[in-house]
Amino acid sequence: MRIVFLGTPEFAINSLKELYERFGSVFVITQPDKPAGRGQRITSPPVKSFAKDKNLPVFQPQTKLELENLLTELKPDLGVVVAYGKILSKRALDSSSFGFLNLHASLLPLYRGASPIQRAIMAGETKTGISIMLMDEGLDTGGVLSRLEVPIYEEDNLETLSKRLSELGAKHLLETIDGYISGKLKPQPQDDSLATYAPIIYKQETRLCWRTGAKVLKDKVRGLFPDAHFLTPQGERVKVLKATLSELEGEPGEILSKERLIIGCAEGALEITYLISPKGKKMTGREFLNGYRFSYVL
Repeated sequence: MRIVFLGTPEFAINSLKELYERFGSVFVITQPDKPAGRGQRITSPPVKSFAKDKNLPVFQPQTKLELENLLTELKPDLGVVVAYGKILSKRALDSSSFGFLNLHASLLPLYRGASPIQRAIMAGETKTGISIMLMDEGLDTGGVLSRLEVPIYEEDNLETLSKRLSELGAKHLLETIDGYISGKLKPQPQDDSLATYAPIIYKQETRLCWRTGAKVLKDKVRGLFPDAHFLTPQGERVKVLKATLSELEGEPGEILSKERLIIGCAEGALEITYLISPKGKKMTGREFLNGYRFSYVL
């Protein structure tokens, strides 16, 4: 079977690996190389690095038209999309005999969009999952072939849940492909009235607002790992890696203990147990208090 795979981040690699091991040659399409990190060095997407290591053909179209022309030329039997980062046009979707299957990290129609894992954790959900759908031109609106429910544990953050969903989703993808190609699985329409959305995460969302409840902030720390942060009185950024709820109470932003980094919120208080200091060093909240002396944070 002639398969084309469209994916970009680390999350997509397990699915590509499973397809490679099952079908051998896979045509890989990923996003163009982009500047990344403090030095803004041109960096290849994780999927490209994996594909190159396996000697798979890799394409990085720059425009919608380039992608359409490429897919028309490749004439795949089946397309598989996992976190590619772009919506496919009708012309692109029509290039494949069996269409394009998309692995989406939510229980559709819940959390359609770019950030389903982050948004589910931030909302305090206790379960999420994987949905595999036959793509149409909409935003995650295609008929669903299969779903796999996955619990969200209290200790989960974006990193741990993404890893688990990536691994489970890759295995589930192969089972779904088999069922779809054989005709045993048929796409079932989504109930649009139940749809919720997971828009892209914006930088301004990653700052913790102490005039919010402690539980909301704890889930935000988990969902935005490792980017949730607050500011010192001097305006220095402190990234929060892990936080727990505290029984103490105080004014929003007030540091409530000399022994532990406990910060008052609109409701309750949040204890910061692990963080990255303004100097880029990972440390505990207690270690942070030893080196930074102030009574409140922003």
